[in-house]
Amino acid sequence: MEKNFNRYLVTSALPYANGPVHIGHLAGVYIPSDIYTRYLRLKGEDVLSICGSDEHGVPITIKAKKEGVSPQDIVDKYHNIIKEAFKGLGISFDIYSRTSSDIHKETASDFFKTLYDKGEFIEKTTQQFYDEEAKQFLADRYITGTCPHCKNDKAYGDQCEACGTSLNATDLIEAKSAITGNKPVLKDTKHWFLPLDKHEAFLKEWILENHKEWKPNVYGQCKSWLDLGLQPRAVSRDLDWGVPVPVEGADGKVLYVWFDAPIGYISATKELTPNWEDYWKKDDTKLVHFIGKDNIVFHCIVFPSMLKADGSYILPENVPANEFLNLENDKISTSRNWAVWLHEYLEDFKGKEDVLRYVLCANAPETKDNDFTWRDFQARNNNELVAILGNFVNRALVLTHKYFNGVVPAKAELTDYDKEVLAEIPVIKQKVEKNIEIYKFREALKELMNLARLGNKYLADTEPWKLIKTDEERVKTILNISLQISASLSVLMEPFIPFSADKLKGFLNISDISWENVGSSDIIATGHQINKASLLFEKIDDKEIEVQLQKLEETKKANLADNYTPAEQKENVSFDDFMKMDIRTATILSAEKVAKTKKLLKLEVDTGVDKRTVVSGIAEYYKPEDIIGKQVSILINLEPRKIKGIESQGMILMAEDADGTLQFISPTNTIKNGSEIR
Repeated sequence: MEKNFNRYLVTSALPYANGPVHIGHLAGVYIPSDIYTRYLRLKGEDVLSICGSDEHGVPITIKAKKEGVSPQDIVDKYHNIIKEAFKGLGISFDIYSRTSSDIHKETASDFFKTLYDKGEFIEKTTQQFYDEEAKQFLADRYITGTCPHCKNDKAYGDQCEACGTSLNATDLIEAKSAITGNKPVLKDTKHWFLPLDKHEAFLKEWILENHKEWKPNVYGQCKSWLDLGLQPRAVSRDLDWGVPVPVEGADGKVLYVWFDAPIGYISATKELTPNWEDYWKKDDTKLVHFIGKDNIVFHCIVFPSMLKADGSYILPENVPANEFLNLENDKISTSRNWAVWLHEYLEDFKGKEDVLRYVLCANAPETKDNDFTWRDFQARNNNELVAILGNFVNRALVLTHKYFNGVVPAKAELTDYDKEVLAEIPVIKQKVEKNIEIYKFREALKELMNLARLGNKYLADTEPWKLIKTDEERVKTILNISLQISASLSVLMEPFIPFSADKLKGFLNISDISWENVGSSDIIATGHQINKASLLFEKIDDKEIEVQLQKLEETKKANLADNYTPAEQKENVSFDDFMKMDIRTATILSAEKVAKTKKLLKLEVDTGVDKRTVVSGIAEYYKPEDIIGKQVSILINLEPRKIKGIESQGMILMAEDADGTLQFISPTNTIKNGSEIR
């Protein structure tokens, strides 16, 4: 039975404040969350949208050490970058808070004390790696070593980023401290654990029996965890950055970030409104968590167990987690800088905030991992936003100005076709509503575009530009209906592409149309004066896309260079064998491509000893005209061989760079051809 709710509390996963936000975060969490909350506001619902920066945990302390600053400096920097970027994209949180705030520390501390006083924790002494020189316990990310699975020698104590395998620090081969490089020792330490197994029966009933409507990826992951059986999970750790554990004997211990961070939703709501308990503790509130799939266990298993242990909080009605978004057929990686960063996008594509919102919604990884490519981004803008939505609106408005001076004309008698078109508007509206309410935002966006397609087809079928010469009354009806569609679009667009919705409302000279008005045949009144229109969307040309592709190519090359491992040394050769090689300096006199090959150049070189022909496989890296006059190194006593019918007399020496490109081995200063290289 469907519950009735008087208010909505929508939370979005707290972005981690050790780097900016990228398109994977947006597609997975923040654009779906914003669509949902904007829709609820348009419907007149009481809704709060809550988010903030997650500012505690080991990765922040690691970054601070690397940069020689304090953890607070790191989180201050990225909190501001993230907050401004969200604002720039129109992500409309009611509050964007942070977990380093005093109100959060107090809220998290009180939450822990409530559970502690109720006896909800288990106190255990366990062994953990300790760095004797640094005199501190090591979190998993402070331990590196060789992965036992793929032999990557830069694996962390919790995961190997090369093969993706989850690890325990004790699994690593030759584990060492990331702080001093020393081999750590195991040492006893006391911590508090939340006994998740105590809540297993409740979770099975609450999720597996009562929430079968959850998305299959969420339900399936929860079932997998519950089927395996839950274990107690530590809620504290040895660290000097975070919310101190508020009990005696807990010096040098802070709340584990997974326990600390979700309480950030509560503290942010408390910061926003004195009526925060209405949203967290009343049964007629609908709580919805928007997250990525890597956070499912925390929001569906762990946080509900925390709330249940407290006993005074409501539980989430839904947790519509998305899958991952890849970039150009490769996994987005912050450590490899393989990402499209939101703050950089806003600089590179000024005024095109809605293009990114549209593309990331249209291509959202709702049921499986999806891929973002710059070519698809360009195509969706040019072929959908410009050619369908923008084209319809522009024609409707331009023709109204051309024939009726921008005044909405009165409808004459409607044809059956007119009635069909008008009847379709509320049907599409209902489909948009239904899909948003079941978190199918891609489908909702398709329905929005179907309304624009309906308008385009209507204009194409009725051809008012031809009828104006013979039947002005009919043209009035056609343009009136086209403007009704345009006005409905301006409202339905708002959750998805709010900047463009505002722009269209400006063209139409309207501001107070509600969601309930959409579908009315007189949403915009006869005699209303509309404003002059400009283009709603602009085409994106190839040059703009090439810039972005080149940026990614440079990132790829930089990653190759950073991770470059020289080839293993070949077997030793005798000094006598080495001395048999005659390597000289030479100058390239001429160069041309070898016909019917991609890689080969035919070179004429002056070796100082003679002038000879050499065939070299460097055509992919050098144009013939660019290397004439280049001084190189050549092995001149290599036995001649025929290559593509050309006798090659020697070998030009090259070095292969980390990205696979070839570089000449050349003297730093020009010297006489034929000089021996020893």
